[in-house]
Amino acid sequence: MEKVKILSPTAILGYGFPVKSFEAGLNKRPDVIAVDAGSVDPGPYYLGAGKSFTQRAAVKRDLYYMLKASAELKIPVLIGTAGGAGGRVHLMEVVEIIQELASENKLSFKMAVIDTEIDKEWLKEKVSHGKTKPLGNLPDLTVQEVEEAVRIVAQAGMEPFIKALEAGSQVIVAGRAFDPAVFAAYPVAQGFDVGLSLHLGKILECAAIATEPGSGSDCLMGEIDLEGFVVYPLNPERRATPLSVSAHSLYEKTSPFELHGPGGKLDLAQVNFQAVDDRTVRVTGTKFIKTPEYWLKIEGVKRVGFRAISIAGSRDPKFIENFREIALGVKKRVEDNFPELKGKYYLNFIPYGINGVMGELEPENKLSHEIGIVMDVVAEDKNTAEQILSFARSTMLHYGFPGRISTAGNLAFPFSPSDIPVGDVYNFSIHHLVEVDNPEILFPVEYFEVGG
Repeated sequence: MEKVKILSPTAILGYGFPVKSFEAGLNKRPDVIAVDAGSVDPGPYYLGAGKSFTQRAAVKRDLYYMLKASAELKIPVLIGTAGGAGGRVHLMEVVEIIQELASENKLSFKMAVIDTEIDKEWLKEKVSHGKTKPLGNLPDLTVQEVEEAVRIVAQAGMEPFIKALEAGSQVIVAGRAFDPAVFAAYPVAQGFDVGLSLHLGKILECAAIATEPGSGSDCLMGEIDLEGFVVYPLNPERRATPLSVSAHSLYEKTSPFELHGPGGKLDLAQVNFQAVDDRTVRVTGTKFIKTPEYWLKIEGVKRVGFRAISIAGSRDPKFIENFREIALGVKKRVEDNFPELKGKYYLNFIPYGINGVMGELEPENKLSHEIGIVMDVVAEDKNTAEQILSFARSTMLHYGFPGRISTAGNLAFPFSPSDIPVGDVYNFSIHHLVEVDNPEILFPVEYFEVGG
């Protein structure tokens, strides 16, 4: 093959796309449809709770068009980080949707399912032999952290996808995966350059976000050849520019010149972004550098408690002026009232309008005429969280402060009931790398004949 065309329909499976854009992409006769279906951006809850941050009906809607196109054009569909977080429960939810659609629309195909959830005993063995290392400033991984984790996944690279393609799979759905690998697997399987393929995958993973105006709910087409690749939107209202494409090359990276992934890194130091026309950009010069060892990113979460919140507002200038002291005073009263619960809860007030987003890093030093307050409590159990929240909320409502005029209450509540039980809280306890001898060892591929 001299060229491979890859259609990326949406930034996240379930985010949707205009049907006209998708059909325009199909008219370009793509060789493969690939989509990222998840992210760690929504936080640790979804991996821990086994739930998706996208709605089932929305995922099914997107998959309907993708599977139908796959059948009509006889091209493969690749899906990574199924169900939002990529755990086994998330993966099987998407597999179930695919099977439903096949039954409802009389489709038949060979499906490969790639499980990326890690066995704890295997990982504890790796920890014991010093085969893990932390990302960033995290501490070294311990056997205890592995044991306490609710669920642990590894980011699959291209290898299991390529294995499934070589086995003749038309639909490939995987748990947690390195985003660019989902898009790079097909061209690499066809013999195209690894560096260029992964860089193209980096651009395609978020679909039309790499265009102007950007959107995560629209399509993007990529075409790779032996020397480079081009990307362009399918919606005439958007255009790819050297700025938009190069900016997305910097997206979610700690270095402008490197992108680390399974088994190596992309070297972007000599990359060139050139406008082909007013809607198309060509990229050349990307290189892939293998690392001596093969490292995979692993992600795990543990439950830390139950959350309850209350939302309130104020536009009393004296209350706003004294808010920092009021918040400290409320916390002190909670401590005094429940000494037996010391160390068993977390209480925080987030004042939007007083550095609520950036906290102490906020460079602006001015007060708003009104503020919104999120009262956040996390405790070991639901009853304790609600008990602390109720007392803190009522205390702040009637708290006295210098210059106070109204004694009826300091806060305005938009909802009744004012206290909202949110649910279980999870933290990322594992954000590390693990060394493996075989890049496929953690990712068994299971094959199914669907429909027919």
